[in-house]
Amino acid sequence: MSFAETDALKQHLLANDTQFAELAQTHSQYEKRLSELASLHYPSAEQQMEEATLKKKKLFLNDQMEMILRRYKKQQATSH
Repeated sequence: MSFAETDALKQHLLANDTQFAELAQTHSQYEKRLSELASLHYPSAEQQMEEATLKKKKLFLNDQMEMILRRYKKQQATSH
């Protein structure tokens, strides 16, 4: 599956798969907060801990979204 096809599948899932859309929305929120934390010149220990925790949570969401993508790709391959 090409990059364009994968991107199209992601757009389809965002519009039609509520679980994928919720994961993507949460991922986006984590990304926004991580950007805020990265812009701090002298983050506190709590902010550094929050950043590390958010990075781990974001990776977990990436894994969840990738599993959904693979499941849909497999379904498409078997239906053709």
